[in-house]
Amino acid sequence: MVKVGVVVASDSRSLGGGKEDGCIPALRGFLEKNGYTMVHAVIVPDEIGLLQTEIMRMVNSGAVDVVLTSGGTGVSRRDVTPEATKPLIERELPGIPEAMRSASLKISVNAVVSRGLAGMIGTVLVINLPGAPKAAVENLEAVHLAIPHIVKKAKGDTTECAQP
Repeated sequence: MVKVGVVVASDSRSLGGGKEDGCIPALRGFLEKNGYTMVHAVIVPDEIGLLQTEIMRMVNSGAVDVVLTSGGTGVSRRDVTPEATKPLIERELPGIPEAMRSASLKISVNAVVSRGLAGMIGTVLVINLPGAPKAAVENLEAVHLAIPHIVKKAKGDTTECAQP
């Protein structure tokens, strides 16, 4: 079973005070329905240092195979998730965000605005998702079938790759 941690980047949701986060429950529902386990979730402000700290805390914990970030992938001045993620990534996986944007573009022209990245930090897969719950799930849906394969290979599986 693939274990997932979620980091939500949101100034307003990190403060509490009324604006509820919909991404964590939406992602938890999708993950559980598809055989994944969400083991940890946190909401932090849109700050590069805080995002990096939480991503690395999850990576270094040994408790997760995948870290999903949600939010901060657009073009507003506070959207800094790709900038927080990029220096941490050891090996980029450009096919993941390409596939997500392609699938999302069939739903909304705004998919062209997404700047999300994906890649490996050690053996942990990190994927930046949009901040809207519906868009986060739609983007994850576009690539989730590849995640178990990526996790197995990252952990040293040497069997030949077969079509799912």
